[in-house]
Amino acid sequence: MSTIPFKHKMAAHCESGAVTSLLNNAGLDITEPLVFGISSGIFFGYFHKMKSFTFPTFIVRNKPGSIRNNLAKRLGIKFHTEQFRSPDEGMKRLDELLEKNIPVAVQVDFFYMDYLPEWERVHINVHFIVVAGKAGSKYIISDSYFPNLVELEPASLRKARFAGGSMSPKGFLFYPESIPVEIDYKKAILKGTRKACFNMLKIPLPFLGIKGIRMFAKKIVDWPSFARDMEHLSHEIMKINILLEDQGTGGAGFRFMYASFLQQGSLILGKPEWSELSKEMMEIGDGWREISLFASRIGKNRELGPDRLKELGNMLTGRADVEERFFRRLKNSLN
Repeated sequence: MSTIPFKHKMAAHCESGAVTSLLNNAGLDITEPLVFGISSGIFFGYFHKMKSFTFPTFIVRNKPGSIRNNLAKRLGIKFHTEQFRSPDEGMKRLDELLEKNIPVAVQVDFFYMDYLPEWERVHINVHFIVVAGKAGSKYIISDSYFPNLVELEPASLRKARFAGGSMSPKGFLFYPESIPVEIDYKKAILKGTRKACFNMLKIPLPFLGIKGIRMFAKKIVDWPSFARDMEHLSHEIMKINILLEDQGTGGAGFRFMYASFLQQGSLILGKPEWSELSKEMMEIGDGWREISLFASRIGKNRELGPDRLKELGNMLTGRADVEERFFRRLKNSLN
């Protein structure tokens, strides 16, 4: 039995939550909102139908791995990372680390997290959990989306870590290897915020940042032409709600977390205007939640004619307008 003293915490998002938990366990007193904000986690991208997507989709955060990588650069933290060619090698290495009392974050397919209700589990290869020890043959898991430490069968963890498909985990694991004695949080907060503003306002690609939200708003009326039938279209429209609220704690959840980052940053930097921006970001999150509920309702009721989709597009345009104003104000506050 290899049980590591590990304080489990629920979190707003799996990757920022796993990173925060590992750093807290290693002695660094940092919050999840600071991890998210310093790593420029807030983002938006719209991907219309293309070779790698069978149906249009969108993202509301930076790509998986960016939270860890960006945080490491800005705080001077060194994370040890590994991937493996074979499941046997990957599971053996995990056991070796646990025997050394090192809790480890691993990338998994969410579907194999057997402690979650079956109706919640879907195939997503970019879920992050912390493995905090073993109880007999079972692994002790700290999952940001579950209230307690839980146990997972070795076969399930093995399948999850070596699932195939898009963004296959390939047994990926990481843990903090070294943390600086002193960290310049002010510099890191400003750098992370500056990059977030650039990502939302200035990336010269029409499908990323604010431009991506506007493209989403414009293209939503074309979604029926990509659907096999009404059932398929209904499923994809309702998936907007899932992507924003459930899988990845999307539009509303991430914006609420960014609001917390700004509130904490306001105190650290001595910028009272960030406290007001934090309140504004909370309202922006409420607006995304309205979009989630609207998409869920019209998808469930099959109210998917041109007028309803145009209404949804107008709501998205409204989000683009308020976020553009917000990020311009945030950018100006950095001067």
